[in-house]
Amino acid sequence: MAPHTHEVVPVDGTTRYPPRDQELHRRLVYGDETALGEAYDAYGALVRAVARRVSGSAALADEVTHRVFIELWTCPFAFAPGHGSLRAWLSIRGHRDAVARIRQARAECGPERETAPEPAEEARTALHAALADLPLPEREALHLACFAGRTYRQLAVELGIADTAATARLRSALSALADRLTGPPAAPGGPADEARDER
Repeated sequence: MAPHTHEVVPVDGTTRYPPRDQELHRRLVYGDETALGEAYDAYGALVRAVARRVSGSAALADEVTHRVFIELWTCPFAFAPGHGSLRAWLSIRGHRDAVARIRQARAECGPERETAPEPAEEARTALHAALADLPLPEREALHLACFAGRTYRQLAVELGIADTAATARLRSALSALADRLTGPPAAPGGPADEARDER
């Protein structure tokens, strides 16, 4: 058995080695239920933590985690081992599904909702929606750094890129996220200017 090149520290604080993505993927494709169990043991806590941070709800996080691993089991080809790690793929799926679930819940409330969402809730939803819109390489880097607790060196090892490239990707991701959250300044002559002129 080949030695592991780096140690994984999941969000639950334990230390364990992850299963090898390619081998695990092959077993999932062939319907090996023990492979699903190994994936869940290694990454279930991470997916749940991501969904909990997005939604603020333990119940919704459990629901999202369940859905993500059902997707991995029923559609194993949705994950491509050559295009990133399984850890990042599952983390991003957990994030995406939690954002979608929040939007669905708000749509179900409809115009009858009497109280506006709290500012903190709005800010959290805006942050995670902006993160979900980033290109995949940037999303992957931020997920590993923010949700899996990777340093830039661990990030480089996991993504198979140089330390400098990992740092640059994180900076680019944070810059793009800030741009999405702040938005472009209002153009002259826009609605804000027109309202000012009418006063």
